[in-house]
Amino acid sequence: MAGNDERRDGTADWHQKLEHIRGGTLSSDTNQTSGMRRFEAISGTTVGSEKLWMGRTHVGPATNSGDHHHGEAETAIYVVSGHPVFVFAEGEEEVRIETEPGDYIFVPPYVPHREENPDPAEEAVVVIARSTQEGIVVNLPSLWAEVDRG
Repeated sequence: MAGNDERRDGTADWHQKLEHIRGGTLSSDTNQTSGMRRFEAISGTTVGSEKLWMGRTHVGPATNSGDHHHGEAETAIYVVSGHPVFVFAEGEEEVRIETEPGDYIFVPPYVPHREENPDPAEEAVVVIARSTQEGIVVNLPSLWAEVDRG
């Protein structure tokens, strides 16, 4: 077949191989924010994805991340363990979303936010998917910092 069904190397789209990334092999060689650890699983770098980044984030007990945003990326978050709190600014107020395992959060592009883990003993772990092939992270001095939209 030709056209949209054929890759640059001449093989059909449906003849590509699947990639298997073991949880214990995720790379922390990604942009980081203070107070959290990001691990990259699926990206342009790891598997050649063109429109998706996926990974895992850990926030230690009694820890807050720094304020940040993810540029043009839409971000979907799934809470695996712990009870992380997601904080963003609405007008002059901080809004706090308290979560539990099984919950999902959607973060629109360029929205400043932070993750907090109020639990004194349990780490919070979330799985993240982004609509860009790389894990865009822009660290900010506050939730109200002016955001450059490129």
